[in-house]
Amino acid sequence: MGDGIWEGLRLHKGGIPFLDRHLRRLWEGAKALDLDMGLTQAALGERLFHTISANHMEDDVHIRLMVSRGIKATPYQDPAVTVGGPTIVIIPEYKVPDPALNDRGVRLYTVYVRRGCADVQDPRINSHSKLNCIFGCIQAAKAGADEALMLDPHGHVATCNSTHFFIVREGEVWTSSGDYCLDGITRRNIINLCKANGIPVFEKNFSVMQTYGADEAFMTGTFAGVTPVFDIDGRQVGNGRRGPMVDRLQSIYRDLISAESARRNRAAITQLGDSSDNGNADLS
Repeated sequence: MGDGIWEGLRLHKGGIPFLDRHLRRLWEGAKALDLDMGLTQAALGERLFHTISANHMEDDVHIRLMVSRGIKATPYQDPAVTVGGPTIVIIPEYKVPDPALNDRGVRLYTVYVRRGCADVQDPRINSHSKLNCIFGCIQAAKAGADEALMLDPHGHVATCNSTHFFIVREGEVWTSSGDYCLDGITRRNIINLCKANGIPVFEKNFSVMQTYGADEAFMTGTFAGVTPVFDIDGRQVGNGRRGPMVDRLQSIYRDLISAESARRNRAAITQLGDSSDNGNADLS
């Protein structure tokens, strides 16, 4: 039924960057779905590190953390027929971004499927209900593109089907208003890094036409970080090569990841223990 929430995490040099933010978002989604996690954030952090330790993993690992409401007494959507606590699945896999994408760039295709309004399905919840994004992914693939560019109900650029989208125009970094997309962890990190490094950054409405005239474009995500976009709907973005803004953001984001990995190692989680009975332990 799509009745669940999930997070994508990255293991980097023994640490899981931004783990506190990922777990905070997971708990917020659980509260919205009226789903009792049945354990604290610190306890789930321990389970993550136990899983990667059991597999002798240290680096270049992508982790998919999935939580569904749990086993049903009968196949029916009503949460009242759930038996017991939620089902928690942790899948770590060795996975690195394709280095060729940094030079080849990503191709995007603007699809007909829109990001919906909050009164239909709130796009800010990282839920298992991803069918609209899957439709977008299929349409983009049929058009020969790597990823779908999705619009909001008003025709403004919202996000991609599995990543977040930015453009660069005259030294300014633009991304969507955020009203019709998940507030991605990497998306927010890039916005904050721009502010901290004197790069003008704006969360605003803009059109597909304005993406065609951009000097640079890029996508962000937990797995690949910052990835350049060279083509949108068959139109070359900028000069069709990785630009200076993407280079700069990739560099400062790598530094942030390295610093965060050192802070989010198992020792930091173990010191906390299950310090919160209500599941709100802060893993900072």
